[in-house]
Amino acid sequence: MAAKIEKEVVEADDLKKIEGIGPKIAEIFNEAGINTYAELAAASEEKLKEILADAGSRYASKNPSTWPQQAKLAADGNWDELKDLQDKLKGGIEK
Repeated sequence: MAAKIEKEVVEADDLKKIEGIGPKIAEIFNEAGINTYAELAAASEEKLKEILADAGSRYASKNPSTWPQQAKLAADGNWDELKDLQDKLKGGIEK
């Protein structure tokens, strides 16, 4: 009889709330194992660029420089600060 292995189920966050991330990029990150704001916040800009580059040239040009910062605010529940930051961004990039 096989031992039952319980896998912790992590509720995925809506990564599309991060300025500059749309449905397809959220899906790409989910497939790469980034499902929560905390995981996105912990990822380096270089790692995010690598994931995007692996997804194809259409995504390689995206600039994820503010995404970990935004995700950290979201993970901490600092929605007002996140909104203030996003008001200064265009497509996830500082204006």
